[in-house]
Amino acid sequence: MKNTEYWKRYKDYLYVNEALGLMIDISRMKFTGGYLKKMEPLVQNAFDDMCKLEAGAIANPDEGRMVGHYWLRNPYLAPDKEIKSEILDTLTAIKEFSQSVHTGKIVAGEGKPFKNVLVIGIGGSALGPQFAAAALGTPRDPMSVYFFDNTDPDGMDFVLGQIDRGLGQTLSLVISKSGSTLETRNGMLEARRAYEAKGLNFAKHAVAVTGKGSKLDKIAVSEGWLQRFPMWDWVGGRTSETSAVGLLPAALQGLDIDSVLKGARQCDEATRSRTTMENPSAILALMWHSATKGKGAKDMVILPYKDRLHLFTKYLQQLIMESLGKEKDLAGTIVNQGIAVYGNKGSTDQHAYIQQLRDGVNNFFVTFVEVLKDREGDSMFVEGDFTTGDYLSAFALGTRSALTGSNRESMTITIDKIDAFSLGVLIALYERAVGFYASMININAYHQPGVEAGKKAAGAVVTLQQAVLNHLNANKGKAFTAEETALAVGAEEEAELVFKILLRAGHNPGRGIKIIRSDSITESRFQCMGQAL
Repeated sequence: MKNTEYWKRYKDYLYVNEALGLMIDISRMKFTGGYLKKMEPLVQNAFDDMCKLEAGAIANPDEGRMVGHYWLRNPYLAPDKEIKSEILDTLTAIKEFSQSVHTGKIVAGEGKPFKNVLVIGIGGSALGPQFAAAALGTPRDPMSVYFFDNTDPDGMDFVLGQIDRGLGQTLSLVISKSGSTLETRNGMLEARRAYEAKGLNFAKHAVAVTGKGSKLDKIAVSEGWLQRFPMWDWVGGRTSETSAVGLLPAALQGLDIDSVLKGARQCDEATRSRTTMENPSAILALMWHSATKGKGAKDMVILPYKDRLHLFTKYLQQLIMESLGKEKDLAGTIVNQGIAVYGNKGSTDQHAYIQQLRDGVNNFFVTFVEVLKDREGDSMFVEGDFTTGDYLSAFALGTRSALTGSNRESMTITIDKIDAFSLGVLIALYERAVGFYASMININAYHQPGVEAGKKAAGAVVTLQQAVLNHLNANKGKAFTAEETALAVGAEEEAELVFKILLRAGHNPGRGIKIIRSDSITESRFQCMGQAL
C-alpha cells in the first residue's frame, strides 16, 4: 500500500476526542469495511451486555456478584442508594484522612509526622497503585510511596532498606479484599516484625483496605489500627484503581484523585456511545478481534513511548490476561481464550526486541502509546532544531513505519499529556474494551477460576511442606532421600515436590536442614540438625 493510501485510511478511521485529549489510529491494522459491517451485530450485543452490567445485573455467576467499577466514577449510576452512599462516603473519608495525615493531625505512634507510605498488596491491589505512582509522582509529593507486592523475603528486605530510618514515619496500607490473601498476609507480618524490631507499634502505623468483616478487618478492629477503608465484592482487583485500593495511596502521595475520577468518568461517557466508530473502547475491542481472529491467535505488544508509562504494560497484563484468559465460554464449551500481553517502553526497549518484531515470527500486533507534550517547560535543542522529545517521537514513528514495511499490524493511541485526567482516561478506556471484547467472544471477563486453582495448588504445597518438615524434625539426626521422605509422609507420588521442598529448606539456615550431597543431586539425603523449624 502506498503512503497516499495510508494517509487516506488514516483520515477515514482516525478517532479523535478533544475533550479526552485522546486519538486512536487504526489505519495500520488489516481490517476492512466489510469486516466492520459483519461485526456490527456482535458489537451491538456487547453494548447491550454493558448496559445490563452497569444497571446491576449479576455479571459473575460463580460468586453471584455484580460488577460495578463504573459506579466508582459516577456513584449516581449505582443500582441502589446504599451503594451510592458507600462510594461517596468512602471518597470523602479518603480525602479527609489524607488531609489529616498531610497536615499532621494524624501522626505516627511516636508523635512524628508521616512521610512515607508502604502499600502491602498483590495483583490488582498493587499494580494499579504502582502504575499511578510511577505515572504521576514528583519529587514534590508530600509522601513517598513504597510497595510490598510479593512474598519474596529479599524483595521486602530491599524495600525496607530503602525506607531505612524512615520506618517510624511510614504509614502501612494493607490491601486485601478477603483479608486472607497469603502474599499480603505475609507482607503484613514481615512489616509488623520490622516495626517491632525498631520498638514501634505496628497498629499505630497501619491502615486496612478490605472487605467488611474480613479477617483483616477483624485484626484492624481488635488491634486499633488508624483507619479502615472498604472493598466491595462488586469491584474486582484488576478494576479497583478508582476505588479505595488505588485512590487512597494516590491521595496520600498527593496525586489529584478528583482529576483521575473525572478522566475515567468522561471516558466512560464516551464509551457508552452506541455508534461503533465513535466509541473508543469498541474500536480497540474490534481491532483485538480482527488481529487475533477472536481466538487469541496473536499477542498484544504494548509500546508506550514515555518513561512515565513504563508500568502500563504490566498493569494491562493483569487487566487483559486475567479477564480474557478463560478455558470455557458462557455456554460451557472449552475454548481456551485469551490474548497474551507483553511489551515495555520505547525507545529503550526497541533495542531489545524490535529486531524480532520486524523480522521474526509475525504472531503479534502492536499498540504504540504516544504522548504529545514532552515535559513541563521548554526543551533544549540537542542537534539543530531537534529536542530529545523530537527524537523520541521520531523513533516511535520510524518503528511504526518499519513494522508496516514488514507487514506487521499496529495501532497508535495518542494522548495530549501525562496527568491525572489522562491516567483516568486510559484506565477507563481499557476496562471497557476488555468488557466489550469478552462479550464478542462470549466469555465471562469477571471471574478468575484459574487464579483460584493456582491458590489451591499452592495451599497443597504448603501442607506437604509442613508434613515433610515435621517428619524430619521427628527423626532428628537421621538422613532421608526425597523418595524416602515422600513415602514416609504418604505422598509417594509427589517425590519431585518433596525434593524441591527439601532442597530449598537446606539452603535456608533457619530451617536447620543439612544437605548430604550424593553424586546425583536428586539422590542427596536431608537431615534435621535439631534447630527449631
